[in-house]
Amino acid sequence: MTIEFSRELNPHPLPEDQRARLLADPGFGRVFTDHMVTITWTAERGWHDARLRPYQPLVLDPATAVFHYGQAIFEGFKAYAQPDGSIKTFRPEANAARMQKSAERMALPPLPTADFLAACDLLISTDRAWVPRDGEKTLYVRPFMMATEVFLGVRPANHVTFAVIASPAASYFSGGLHPVSIWLSQEYTRAAPGGTGAAKCSGNYAASLIAQRQAAEHGCEQVVFLDAVERRWVEELGGMNIYFVFDDGTLVTPPTSGTILEGVTRDAILTLATEHGHRVDVRPIDIDEWRSGVASGRITEVFACGTAAVVTPIGRLVWDGGQLSIGDGTTGKVAQELRDALLAIQHGHVPDTHGWMHTVC
Repeated sequence: MTIEFSRELNPHPLPEDQRARLLADPGFGRVFTDHMVTITWTAERGWHDARLRPYQPLVLDPATAVFHYGQAIFEGFKAYAQPDGSIKTFRPEANAARMQKSAERMALPPLPTADFLAACDLLISTDRAWVPRDGEKTLYVRPFMMATEVFLGVRPANHVTFAVIASPAASYFSGGLHPVSIWLSQEYTRAAPGGTGAAKCSGNYAASLIAQRQAAEHGCEQVVFLDAVERRWVEELGGMNIYFVFDDGTLVTPPTSGTILEGVTRDAILTLATEHGHRVDVRPIDIDEWRSGVASGRITEVFACGTAAVVTPIGRLVWDGGQLSIGDGTTGKVAQELRDALLAIQHGHVPDTHGWMHTVC
């Protein structure tokens, strides 16, 4: 049975003219809607106190467990305005399932899928005026969960808060779609076997920031990590999965074997690529194969994919002591083809034959 939500509407929502100005150029992750949703979990009562309320700061004690032990996970997906005026989200059930896996790995209580969907749908439908209706802009939805017990002890928290906020979003990378430069991290790794690589936990992203800073220092927008054992196998970017396009049309992507996040967009690309006549090979690929493949022309494109950035071409790989260029400085044919196909489904321009789109309102 789905949990019941109390509702407290924001008495001072942002005026329509101010909201319109923000929606004209929202950037990414800078602007937030009028409301939020929270649900509390305790060891004694389970999930309860589900509330829609005005967007506001959370008041947390300095001894709150999440500050000290990092017991926190999150998800991210988008709401899309449809041509018929409705609003739909893309595969939110997959995000709910992945959050449950992340919760299990981080010793947090799993939130049932029905409650996850109800919380997100309630926020989106309440703040539907914040869903952009021009171009490729979307409403980015951020569910998250954290340990909120006031306790300085190393054990799973007995008080947990789940929350959902939303942010209108334009392109993840400034300047829109263009091939990005990637820094190869040879000093740091993102995850190790038995670690938290397959969980969408906050600490994974914190651990990647020093490598991201190195990327920026070398003129790169993102960082790609190698495996932690042999330091040769390509894993994923700081926040996206990766695909390689070979000259025979085959797409190769590394397997999600416990150290790589199971991307929802990555999974959709697997399906769409097959439908578009490409053979898809899920296998390990090492950094030397990347370098030699580009040099010989066998690898013709490399692209990253994720909820925020959708599909982003990679135009340059940089490492300590060298670099290589991929393609001709424009978006590759296959990356563009798959990006267009995915966006067409998400924005309702073609029929959704996969049942991926979830109607919110």
